[in-house]
Amino acid sequence: MFRRKLIISATVALSVLAYTKVMAKISSGTPPPDAPLEQQANLIRVDKSDRRMVLLRGETPLSAYRVSLGSAADEGPKQREGDEKTPEGRYEIDWRNPRSMAHLSLHISYPNPADRQNAELKGYPPGGDIMIHGLPNGWGFLQTMHLLWDWTDGCIAVTDQEMRDIWARVPDHTPIEITP
Repeated sequence: MFRRKLIISATVALSVLAYTKVMAKISSGTPPPDAPLEQQANLIRVDKSDRRMVLLRGETPLSAYRVSLGSAADEGPKQREGDEKTPEGRYEIDWRNPRSMAHLSLHISYPNPADRQNAELKGYPPGGDIMIHGLPNGWGFLQTMHLLWDWTDGCIAVTDQEMRDIWARVPDHTPIEITP
């Protein structure tokens, strides 16, 4: 009986892994068109303690989202590659990936010069590839269930539909402030 359960568990785990690997290779689809200028953000604020991201135009909130962060996000700012912390500080959206393994992604300009210097002083690489992104391709059906735990490697995750809204409202070079 134990052996049968083990075989079934291993088969399920391998199937989930294979599904995830295949779906990661599949494109996120066509990105949405840009929102009208008056609906585009000129600042993103992320409050890590509240797990909340707000798009602003001036001081006017345009949209707010609940987010998942790096699995070690509550342990302070990202300091090195692999620490699974979400950065803290001021950055910008410096490029976007319409063919991301997660449903669309906007790259955050981490590490900045201070992040690089801090990591180098401690003898570590600072890491990178910190994004705002949707759910991994093929897992969008989970929707807000992803908010039950922090699961990213330091990124900021939202639902796929929210990511489409963010993509349309956030132009390149939009500043992003991430606070503890």
